[in-house]
Amino acid sequence: MTAGMGQPQKRVLGALAMAASWSVVFAGVAPPAVASDVQSKQWYLSAMQAEEMWKITTGEGVKVAVIDTGVNPSTPSLKGQVLKGTDATVAEGDEHDDYDGHGTTMAELISGTGRGGGLKGLAPGSKIIPVRISDDKFQKKVSVSATEWASAIRAAADSDAKIINMSFSGEFILEREREAVKYVESKGKLFFAAVGNNAEKGNGDRYPASYPQVVGVSSADRKGKVSKFSQNGNSVDIAAPGGDIPRWCDNSFQRYCDGVGGTSSASALASASAALVWSAHPDWTANQVLNVLFDTAGRDWEKGTLSKYLGHGLIRPAMNILKGKGDPGDPDISPLTEERTGGSPASPTPSAPASGQPAQNEKAGQADETVASGDSEKAAGGGAPLGLILGGIAGVAVLGGVVFAVVRRRGAA
Repeated sequence: MTAGMGQPQKRVLGALAMAASWSVVFAGVAPPAVASDVQSKQWYLSAMQAEEMWKITTGEGVKVAVIDTGVNPSTPSLKGQVLKGTDATVAEGDEHDDYDGHGTTMAELISGTGRGGGLKGLAPGSKIIPVRISDDKFQKKVSVSATEWASAIRAAADSDAKIINMSFSGEFILEREREAVKYVESKGKLFFAAVGNNAEKGNGDRYPASYPQVVGVSSADRKGKVSKFSQNGNSVDIAAPGGDIPRWCDNSFQRYCDGVGGTSSASALASASAALVWSAHPDWTANQVLNVLFDTAGRDWEKGTLSKYLGHGLIRPAMNILKGKGDPGDPDISPLTEERTGGSPASPTPSAPASGQPAQNEKAGQADETVASGDSEKAAGGGAPLGLILGGIAGVAVLGGVVFAVVRRRGAA
């Protein structure tokens, strides 16, 4: 993939140095009063200046299609937030029957109101359109259609959603899915997907995140480190918080559990970030919203180059919402492929660099490996400390992080 406003990009990793944890960096931000409350564990909301952004926009007017295990519209945090969607499975129930709890968690991270002490969404003014698909575990219990995922992606593209979130990943390129992804782009939608949590056990390309028209999202933890589990390569376009994020324990919806969150949560928060920016600029195209998210991402390397671990850097919607920063660029040129949307065909190879993107050189690859292992002294290489700014406040270096259990081969990421 390439990115930017018509400028060839290459994937490198800038010199990084450890700075401080989020809690130190954001000193002065009052902590939640109730430590046992699940909302007190949503550390990234303060880090991303959510309360300040919500004074300007909450994502109102934007609908997000969540392709997942279903979304339960009856949790306190999602009452009134979930619309009619599509069930792409052939199982009993419908898109409002979440068989796992994963899809409902993603929906709450995006659009949750926080009522009843539930999870607060980063874009609580947005609405959710659920599209249910099956994961490996569910597939063992029910019949499965070979075209299920492709059908789900097309249904999301045909819905009123401006943004599509798919916190799922599979190992294989499927022609029907690839064509469905191109269809999403032709409809003027933004498609975010988790890159996967298998970095330490194979790190193979995962789909749909590795298709050129999809925004691949990697995970960073609360210390500002790239999660060790987070898969890397040409599929990574941007990073978002994915460490230590609460989730529904199961489909009984009785309690929340602590968890890593993974690239699933990171993708949901990237989708919510796009909802905030698009709500603030309703006349922008999908390309312009994404250009601004890429342009304002936190990084300490040269603009116009990409890290295979972080892509453009750490997502920072507050830079646009609160400070008006970010170049929207050409409304008709994709920052992912640098091609005119709906015009020139995209690259036929999903995970290969797009035309004009230089190959990653050996030294850059070695630097990325050093950073992924969490060796901050070697990663720094004598360079200046990283000044990531989340919402305009000095942030932390994005380095190696914690280990996360690998999820299903074709399932939630």
